[in-house]
Amino acid sequence: MRFSLLIATILGIPAYLLNFFNSSTRSLSAPVQLKSTVNVTTPFYNLQASSLDGAAISMEQYRGKKIVILNVASRCGYTPQYADWQAFHEKHHDKVVVLGFPCNQFMGQEPGSASDIKSFCQKNYGVTFQLFEKVDVKGANQSPIYKWLSDPKLNGWNKDVPSWNFCKYVIDENGKLTNFFASGVTPSSPEFVKAIGL
Repeated sequence: MRFSLLIATILGIPAYLLNFFNSSTRSLSAPVQLKSTVNVTTPFYNLQASSLDGAAISMEQYRGKKIVILNVASRCGYTPQYADWQAFHEKHHDKVVVLGFPCNQFMGQEPGSASDIKSFCQKNYGVTFQLFEKVDVKGANQSPIYKWLSDPKLNGWNKDVPSWNFCKYVIDENGKLTNFFASGVTPSSPEFVKAIGL
């Protein structure tokens, strides 16, 4: 019995690893999405979130533009990406909106208050793209935005939650989720460039 369990476990490891590595970049066009059609029950534009200043912001105001959503942190190895996304925002803000959601769920790398986060981002990276209040991107207290992004019943296909800071989701001009990218993907990464189509 134990020997059979050991063999089953060993044989299952390659499949697990393949699934793990394939989840770092997913898109609506990936074969896994074509297996079934899921009815999206909640339009993205029905959602709202609070800015760092506490103002309620409806996603409806971004209708007609592509949207890139990032979970950000101030003390992460990926924090210098703030500069990349700010430059992208400055170049493409007429067609693409960049939205940053601070999160402290990955080794406590975003411990500051809203004012700390705002000050850090402006002072070090000149961030002018929209930043929101600190949220949970996974777990029991997951924000409504990230619930929508990671629930196939809501977004139509994707179940991936961020695995670390600076994961990215891309939403098209019609409010459809089209891509999920892992932390290492930047605005100049070929897969992102292809997905955003600029």
